[in-house]
Amino acid sequence: MSISQIIKTVKKFYPETDTEMIQLAFDFAKKAHEGQKRATGEQYITHPLATALTLAELELPPNVVIAGLLHDVPEDTTYTLTDIRNNFGEEVESIVEGITKLSNIKYRGMDRYIENLRKMFIAMAEDIRVIIVKFADRLHNLSTLYALPANKQKRIAMETLEIYAPIANRLGIGELQSKLEDTAFKFAYPEEYIWVDQLIKQRTPAKEKTLNQMIKTFSDSADENKIVGFDIYGRRKHYYSLYRKLLRFNRNINQIYDLVAIRVLVDSVSDCYAVMGIIHSIWKPVKGRIKDYVAQPKPNGYQSLHTTVFGENHEIVEFQIRTKEMNEQAEYGIAAYWKYKAGEESPDSVKKEVSWVQDLVKWLKEVKDNEKFMEGAKIDVFQNHIFVFTPQGEVIDLPEGATTIDFAFHIHTDIGNQCHRAMVNNVQVSLDTRLKNGDVVNIITDKNRKGPNPEWLKFVKTRMAKQRIAMYKNQSWKNIITKFSKK
Repeated sequence: MSISQIIKTVKKFYPETDTEMIQLAFDFAKKAHEGQKRATGEQYITHPLATALTLAELELPPNVVIAGLLHDVPEDTTYTLTDIRNNFGEEVESIVEGITKLSNIKYRGMDRYIENLRKMFIAMAEDIRVIIVKFADRLHNLSTLYALPANKQKRIAMETLEIYAPIANRLGIGELQSKLEDTAFKFAYPEEYIWVDQLIKQRTPAKEKTLNQMIKTFSDSADENKIVGFDIYGRRKHYYSLYRKLLRFNRNINQIYDLVAIRVLVDSVSDCYAVMGIIHSIWKPVKGRIKDYVAQPKPNGYQSLHTTVFGENHEIVEFQIRTKEMNEQAEYGIAAYWKYKAGEESPDSVKKEVSWVQDLVKWLKEVKDNEKFMEGAKIDVFQNHIFVFTPQGEVIDLPEGATTIDFAFHIHTDIGNQCHRAMVNNVQVSLDTRLKNGDVVNIITDKNRKGPNPEWLKFVKTRMAKQRIAMYKNQSWKNIITKFSKK
């Protein structure tokens, strides 16, 4: 790892960039950190170099890479933010300042983390690049975690799994999320990590042999059907992702169909569907396992076709089909935004891409009660999410366990207030029905209804639904008290 490697990577994605400032930033950081060493015994400069390289590989703009090189300077050296501004400009200083504010966070369990979480979300809302640099910083710190005492290893690993990785997931940065999770997993849950590692080593070789046969079969057929410029390769499920899925299936590895999978990258959306047709002409699809996130993307921007088939050697194999641009989005999420919006480096140009952050920050500024804030944050960020549809095909992002009432309030307050009946997949259901991925939900309203039923508070999941129902309930009591007081 060297500054020349970073410069080469930046030039690959931003060929017109004057890289002299990147070299100057490295020289500045090296001088500032001179004499400092990491717990591993390495020179400290190896850490900002690794951070900056990760950012460069994410195809982020040069100013973000420069901020990565300088991110520890104000906290760990005699140089200040003013020095950074004078040498590298206000934009770099602003990013570094945001990172410095987050550096004082010490994780002591989710419920004791509240004020720091407030700061983190506010920093994200002001400039999303701050949290991306923090991810890159954390990733290298995890790679050297072995050099720290066991109690620090556990704390940093748990913080990564419970805070940073879920945020990376919500931002759609799958590449960083997986690396953060897998590196932290072995320190947070060492025994479970060993168990998963053994499962993968036992099961993968036979499955990879099957995958290689299927890749050859598909490639021959795709050539015959004149699908040009496609890439196809096998991929293995990440350790922590597999671990969480095993827990959902009572640790039964035989219920996991995507331990290994095949990914096909093509040049166009039409090729995506053509490839799906070729796959189904060769192998029989598993009923209920076809998902079209191309026509209906997930709210974080993820697009792909998924299908699971009965493949060679009686193996059940998942295929993921997407364009190369969709793959960039799936791997890099919000970080990929800059590549496809050339010249728009202002943080303001990205805010609309992460509206959920803006919404959460607006709410947390209003909510002073720590318990209510933590409840809302856990639902909005730190829980698994499902994707359901309106009858018009709009994708709605809700937390796992959300009900039809949560859906109604997500659409509009008036829809929630006047909700009378709910149809899920054209079947009438009770209003407390929990929704599942892919459900199509239709809310039937009653215009004569004055407001929501306070009893709904017993089962609704989302912050918005709870707020709206509680507000109506409190207002109703105030009206009653006012009425009797006048008598």
